[in-house]
Amino acid sequence: MFPLKDTQPSYTRPVVTIGLIAVNLLVFLFEFSLDPQTRNALIESFGLVPDQFAWTNVFTSMFLHGGWMHVLGNMWFLWIFGDNIEDLLGHGKFLLFYLACGVAAAVAQVFVNRGSMVPMVGASGAIAGVMGAYLIKFPRSRVVTLVFFIFITVIEIPAPVMLVYWFVIQFFSGVGSFARTHISEGGGTAFFAHVGGFLAGMLLAKILSPDRRYIRQSERYW
Repeated sequence: MFPLKDTQPSYTRPVVTIGLIAVNLLVFLFEFSLDPQTRNALIESFGLVPDQFAWTNVFTSMFLHGGWMHVLGNMWFLWIFGDNIEDLLGHGKFLLFYLACGVAAAVAQVFVNRGSMVPMVGASGAIAGVMGAYLIKFPRSRVVTLVFFIFITVIEIPAPVMLVYWFVIQFFSGVGSFARTHISEGGGTAFFAHVGGFLAGMLLAKILSPDRRYIRQSERYW
């Protein structure tokens, strides 16, 4: 399944979402311009190493990615779900929300993998928080999805079905990764960062109040 777009309308231009996508892509293009040795040194310096935890690296690691598929996949999900959460919270609050989810995601992964020397990079934990908030705030929305099953087709899937399915996959993949972690220190997906970010997004969505402008604009369409 590959999501193409959601059906939830937005009432404002998602300038923070666009800005985050631009910054992530520019940073990755800079990474890509480096030779492999320098690129690895950059990731070791600014990625988050659980065994050498540093708060500054929690934030810098959110803007580094391990490859084209990594960064493009993350940015696509941020584009689909981020505009609505930014619309709901307002620009400034959304940025703080995004960073808070990224912090929660990093802490969750470090907690379950404290001895790892492998640098963690990527915006997926913060974006998982956006998805968790979307589940809480827009349960009636649907996601237009490209489905590959014998033949290729496009269908609308209820957003909660897709998001809960995604979360369950991340959780059980994280549980399954324990065995691999104990056997090898090779790199891989930080599944519990996804889980931690998603849960943080759900919690913050219940706590944070909608932006006043969003309330006024949404009432005009009812």
